[in-house]
This record gives sequence, structure tokens and C-alpha cells, in this order.
Amino acid sequence: MAEIQLADVFVEMADTLVDDFDVIDFLHGLTERCVQLLGVAAAGLLLTDQRDTLQVVAASSERTRLLELFQLQTDQGPCVDCFRTGQPVSVADLPAAGRWPAFTAAAAEVGFAAVHAVPMRLRAEVIGALNLFDTAPGPLDEGKLRIGQALADVATIGLLQQRAIHRRDILTEQLETALRSRVLIEQAKGVLAERLHLDMAEAFVLLRGNARSRNRRLSDLAQAVVDGTEHIPPATAASPPR
Repeated sequence: MAEIQLADVFVEMADTLVDDFDVIDFLHGLTERCVQLLGVAAAGLLLTDQRDTLQVVAASSERTRLLELFQLQTDQGPCVDCFRTGQPVSVADLPAAGRWPAFTAAAAEVGFAAVHAVPMRLRAEVIGALNLFDTAPGPLDEGKLRIGQALADVATIGLLQQRAIHRRDILTEQLETALRSRVLIEQAKGVLAERLHLDMAEAFVLLRGNARSRNRRLSDLAQAVVDGTEHIPPATAASPPR
């Protein structure tokens, strides 16, 4: 039954990873599945933002979210260490270990006595860490740790793929915008050349000079010239662009 449940979770995660998947909902689901599959009390997830700063993005409970925020505010704790080293961190008995005093005290206040963190990592790139909390001291079974790491790995692949798609879409959009602008500019040059009896080079100098003098984007002025909503007077043709 456990194997079937685990297989179902991986299928569910893979099915969720489509181009427009909801990242936050996906990661909250990951923390909930960790609690269900691994038998831990709670799970939390930290990811880096565009400035490489760790942020709390998901937690299976409110007390876990607050503890993760405290971990970031004090810059100490298992998830922070796990992210920085890219290696798993496992502490079976927080009070006895004597690590991260402030974090240990805060964890005790909300009832956690053991913690295990696995990196969100793909090869050399670490984008965050997954924290697993328990209310009773004791190690987490090696098999469960491997499952936790596998879940984190699948999520990491999905997140990095989503980021790559987003960057690709931005690049494609920028390229398409540039191509559309180039077409508009060529059309506007043709309009000016025909109307003012200029060659194409002179028409471009005229168009560009007017865009600069009017503090307009070249493509916007070109669109207006093509649409006929703005006219560049012939007298301006003799004025060089600034």
C-alpha cells in the first residue's frame, strides 16, 4: 500500500508540472505529501529568489511557517545550513545537539524536537531546502530520507524547468517585439521617403531625430507615422538628430 501511495504521489507531481502550473500550490502540496508519506509532524520549504535570498514559500502548518521565518531572521538553522552546503542536515535531538541555540529554543516552543533538511538541488545548482520536523526525538529512517530527497529532486527539476520556460518566453517575446518594431520602422521610412521625396537612409535619420527630440520610442513614432496619426513636417528633414 505504501509503495502504491508513493507511486501515486510521484505521478501526481509529474502531472502537475505543466507549463503554466501554480508554483505555490504545487509546493504546498509537496509539504503535505511529505507529512503523509514520511510520517513526520510537519514540513517546510525555503527557496531562493532572484537575489539569491532564501524565502519561505510553503509549509504544512502555520507554526512551521513561523519557525521557518524565524530561521531566516536569525540566519541559523538546519535549512540555512543545508542550503549553504548543498548537503542533507539531520539532527535527531535538537536540545541534545546544542546547535543553533535560538532556533532550537523556538522549535521547542512550537513542539518540535527533531529536524531533517534535504537540499533542493540539481547537480551543482542549489535553489533551496526542504525541512522535515518531528515532535519526538529520534532519527528519520534512511529509506524515508531517501524518499524525501527524491520528492525534493522532482520538485527542483520542475521548478528549474519552469524558470527556463519563463526565461525562454521572455526572450521570445523580446525578440518578437524587436522584429515587429523593425517592420514598423521600415514601413515608416517608406512613408516618409515617399511623402518627403527622401531616400531610405535620409528617412531613417529624420524618423530617429524626431523620436529623440520628442522623447518618444522609435517604434511608437513609427507606428504613428504608419497609422497617419502623426506627421513629420518636411522642414524637419534638414535638422540633424541630436
